[in-house]
Amino acid sequence: MKNLLLIFTAVTLSGFFNPAFAEIKIGFVQVDKILKEAPQTQASNKRLEKEFKSKTESLKKMIQGIQKDEKDFAKNSLTLSDSEKDKTSRKLQQDKIDAQRTERELREDIDLRRREEINTLQTKVNETIEKLAKENKYDLIVYQGVAYASPAIDITDLVIKSLGK
Repeated sequence: MKNLLLIFTAVTLSGFFNPAFAEIKIGFVQVDKILKEAPQTQASNKRLEKEFKSKTESLKKMIQGIQKDEKDFAKNSLTLSDSEKDKTSRKLQQDKIDAQRTERELREDIDLRRREEINTLQTKVNETIEKLAKENKYDLIVYQGVAYASPAIDITDLVIKSLGK
């Protein structure tokens, strides 16, 4: 009987010391918040703004020139011959098409560079999360496809703070 009690106690206690019953440390990260609030995001936006400022200004001047030419054409159209009207109208139409093409190309260039910047930041975020996980002994950090996460396990602000260092 005494041996049976010892065996029962040993089996019961071994369950408490089993690693499967150890507490699992889980963290949750809101990537969209990080991408908005990280210091690297503001720096990236400033770089993009600086990089495309001259092209944007050039496009604005082009559009303003076309608008001025349209006003002049509307004002002077009564005094122009039919051939002059057609010629000026075609030129204005071609200028509009060129401006639209330039705007579309600029937008595509900006989008491409923005995606490059986001990919660079996302790599940095992943490295930071991995570093924090190792330092703080997290077993699992989740950041995509989560329906609900308690604020108690949300480490987003910790990641943003770490990115700022």
